[in-house]
Amino acid sequence: MASSLFRINETKSNYNWSTYKWCNGAYNKLTKYCPADKTDYWDVSGSPDNKIVLDLEDDAARTYLGDKWRMPSDKEWTALRNECTWTWTTVNRKHGYYITAANGNSIFLPAAGYRLDSDLDNAGSDGNYWSSSLYTDGPYYAWYVYFYSSNVSRNYGSRYYGFSVRPVSE
Repeated sequence: MASSLFRINETKSNYNWSTYKWCNGAYNKLTKYCPADKTDYWDVSGSPDNKIVLDLEDDAARTYLGDKWRMPSDKEWTALRNECTWTWTTVNRKHGYYITAANGNSIFLPAAGYRLDSDLDNAGSDGNYWSSSLYTDGPYYAWYVYFYSSNVSRNYGSRYYGFSVRPVSE
């Protein structure tokens, strides 16, 4: 999950189920973050935990920036998408969206691409930013914001992807 705001896992070479922390090598062997009604995805050595939001100790923003920081929820990303103005632009030679709220506050989200296996894909054209929210219909997925120059949308993807993290503070 590399971000232009801070870098994490720079030494990690593979983003796939074999390296994902909360499973035993496969999407249907989850060890954490699995609703009780999705037991087909849980590793047989334990039982589903019903967690659908990241624990703070597992939150990348909290881990790397400290107690005031966390990853936004899917609900918070939805509010940002629906209540702010998103303008595709270039800042310091980086493509991305300049996002402005009604109160005038703004942020820039670079189109940082994503990591899959050992590759960095779509840097400069796509942005993928994790939320802290699990996609409960398929607990091996989590919600994220996806964008490119003419579209901003909500999507869900495999939890092992190396997407960006945009921290928010309390």
